[in-house]
Amino acid sequence: MSFTINSHEKTNRVQVINIKSEDLDRLIFPFQKHTITSLEYKPFSRFTLAKSVDEVFEGKLGESIVKILNDRETGTVIVEPEINNKKFDKDFLVKLSTGLAYLIGNPNFDSMTGKYYARFHVKHQDSSDSYLRKAYTNLDLHTDGTYVKEKTDWLIMTKMEEQGVENGESVILHLDDWEHLDELSNNPVGQQDFTWGSPKSKNIEYKVQHPVFKKDKDGKPTISYIDQFPEPKNMEQGLFLQRLSDCLEESKNKVEFPLPTGSTILSNNYFWLHGRKPFKENTNLSRELLRIRGTFFN
Repeated sequence: MSFTINSHEKTNRVQVINIKSEDLDRLIFPFQKHTITSLEYKPFSRFTLAKSVDEVFEGKLGESIVKILNDRETGTVIVEPEINNKKFDKDFLVKLSTGLAYLIGNPNFDSMTGKYYARFHVKHQDSSDSYLRKAYTNLDLHTDGTYVKEKTDWLIMTKMEEQGVENGESVILHLDDWEHLDELSNNPVGQQDFTWGSPKSKNIEYKVQHPVFKKDKDGKPTISYIDQFPEPKNMEQGLFLQRLSDCLEESKNKVEFPLPTGSTILSNNYFWLHGRKPFKENTNLSRELLRIRGTFFN
């Protein structure tokens, strides 16, 4: 067991876990027991997979990730496996991401794909109804799960593969580092119920209502927000959302960095916002991502 934990070069709030190739080698055999289909059809097999990951790292990996994610001072971890040859293919990355997810909690059903996870591409040409796949448009800071009834405690994103990519860096912001937190979290409008819908590609037919800002058990602000999905019911709500959007995007405390291919970023969804910078135009551009969202076991 040889993983290391260090602070990210851009911020001490993000912790980076490096996994050595020899430990990944020890996962090849237990991973072979599970096909992608069996993981999709048999939920209990995902727990078996997670147990295999936990055993390789002597029970310390999942424990470390859960501790980081629940610590308000940190809350984001990047797992960087030492993948340098073809024996660690995309199926391996799906299984590793699944194992990490089931060490920290129960993933939500992803209506967009009808599975416990979603895989999707960002490409040069796009006809989707969401900013998620629009390569040359800024993906503004947001949290996940704003439009569903299920709780979304955490988010996992794995960069499966990319080619023809320049720019498109990850952008994240810790709520406590945001210059306008006190102003906007204490604004009574931000504590009103907003109606949240979603585009057809999300396969959610209902709408939900909730405020942008709430308080956690310690009385600290949490946020649930994405720019595309709220449906303001009056001028007051509309202008509040515009102010919120402007203040988030203009923040000087955003952290921008490239996520290495094969790496997984895990974030607490209540006090971290995430987004993506536009890519440089390229007809060969392609990036594949895997997403898992869910709740903590406790």
